[in-house]
Amino acid sequence: QVQLVESGGGLVQPGGSLRLSCAASGGTFSSYSMAWFRQAPGKEREYVAAIRWTNATYYTQSVKGRFIISRENAKNTVSLQMLNLKPEDTAVYYCTRGHGSGRSAVDWGQGTQVTVSA
Repeated sequence: QVQLVESGGGLVQPGGSLRLSCAASGGTFSSYSMAWFRQAPGKEREYVAAIRWTNATYYTQSVKGRFIISRENAKNTVSLQMLNLKPEDTAVYYCTRGHGSGRSAVDWGQGTQVTVSA
């Protein structure tokens, strides 16, 4: 059973930056797609970004040019660098393991809160 543990969330002002990290343990990492989803209060869960084992990346339109997903297979970690944050980025961010473009997530972390507010 794989375990995914997110870290790096917090409170940041609009225009600021945060880097989320996800550490995977207990399962295969390098051959899977890793992704980030988010869920804001009162809204449906949203796909944010993903990275295949080939390092091909995918982003939802609203974060393109601001967020960067990366992975380090030797350390079983995936990161999400978030730049120029906006209040609408406020959500709980979840790390997932899955296949393809990452939309079909199989395993989920517990989530980390990101709040963008002045």
